[in-house]
Amino acid sequence: MEQGYRLRGRVWIEGPDGTFLGYGRVVLLERIREHGSISAAARSMEMSYRHAWQLVDSMNRQSRRAVVEKSTGGRGGGGAILTEAGEKAVAAFWSAYGDFRDFLARRGRQLDL
Repeated sequence: MEQGYRLRGRVWIEGPDGTFLGYGRVVLLERIREHGSISAAARSMEMSYRHAWQLVDSMNRQSRRAVVEKSTGGRGGGGAILTEAGEKAVAAFWSAYGDFRDFLARRGRQLDL
């Protein structure tokens, strides 16, 4: 009987304080871009606002330029946008992620167990 072995792995980008970008953080950034707010992005991921805010704060502190810009409330309420640095970070992560998945698939086909 043939075993269906495959390589699995995770990839993330480390910064000075640990994880800078990983799969979940990048999805959060994309949801912020989509929804225009951290709270709406968090809700869409069934994540607490506090946790989402901590992740955004961590990414902003570790980046040379903020990846998310927040605006405080007013008549229409606050919001958040993905900055140019944020867009660049998202693109860089997905590029590395794609390369990593290709490597795992290619190397996994070479398994002889």
